[in-house]
Amino acid sequence: MVQHRLPFEKEIYDMEELLARLESSGDGQLGRSDEIRRIRRDLANLKRMIYSNLSPWDTVLVARHPDRPQTVDYINLIFEEFVELHGDRAIGDDRAIRTGFARLGDFRVMLVGHQKGHDWKERSECLFGCAHPEGYRKALNKMRLAAKFRLPIICLIDTPGAYPGIGAEERGQAQLIATNLLEMSQLPTPIICVVIGEGGSGGALGIGIGDRVSMLEHAYYSVISPEGCAGILWRVANDETKARAAAALKMTAKDLARLGVIDDIIPEPLGGAHRDHAEMANTLKTYLMRYLRELRGLPVDELLEQRYQKFRRMGVFVEEPASAT
Repeated sequence: MVQHRLPFEKEIYDMEELLARLESSGDGQLGRSDEIRRIRRDLANLKRMIYSNLSPWDTVLVARHPDRPQTVDYINLIFEEFVELHGDRAIGDDRAIRTGFARLGDFRVMLVGHQKGHDWKERSECLFGCAHPEGYRKALNKMRLAAKFRLPIICLIDTPGAYPGIGAEERGQAQLIATNLLEMSQLPTPIICVVIGEGGSGGALGIGIGDRVSMLEHAYYSVISPEGCAGILWRVANDETKARAAAALKMTAKDLARLGVIDDIIPEPLGGAHRDHAEMANTLKTYLMRYLRELRGLPVDELLEQRYQKFRRMGVFVEEPASAT
């Protein structure tokens, strides 16, 4: 049962509680089973209506839902023979980014993903998914290892952003993220990136360069959080300005697919991924397997050229001749 209730889900929970009461009552009243079937249909239609009309800010709330499946959940649900690899060979082991060998179907892969944590202890250990420089160094070292053995790389992105502390900046946070961008663009092995929750700023981009870049249906991917944008533009981050910022940033999967930033929108279970981890994991596995089959046979030169052209095509611009003076 989902514990954390989002503001726009009140009608859903009211109907679910009514359905639970009817199902638990064993009084055998005539027509009770017909009423239960009707309520189930109405509940499914209500979820479909609400979740197909989410505002951008509502999408942000869903992407941040504490019950939403994270990298470790997907490791347990769809990957096999996972062997975690620790440390960056310089500072330590950043628990906000998990890396390791794994098997997905018939494919051996290198898995890299953000981990936020579900309870307070795990969230504190993972710094709420905000990686330090050593996390990005660890990720790149493991990706280089994968490229050496021509293992495909799967990156699961779920972070509000890279850790914003002074120590992280002193240890070269921006430089390491920039290095990751450059080297990931040139790694001679298939790379698949999926935004599974939050895709915040450079923290997401640090493991976000790939041959296929997709998003879950109710994830978001943005250069800045709505709160940060609202604070800069309007000097205050309240409900009104956060909603305005979220709409202006075009951060939802639908917006980014239309703009050509992502390749696919991966559908979520009715009511969001937090309601059914197993169904979401099976859907994600289907898409990952498809991408792996598509990229498996490409020669390295063609793979790298397609990756280069993919990112060169992003953005819309108009060129006009300079006016005569």
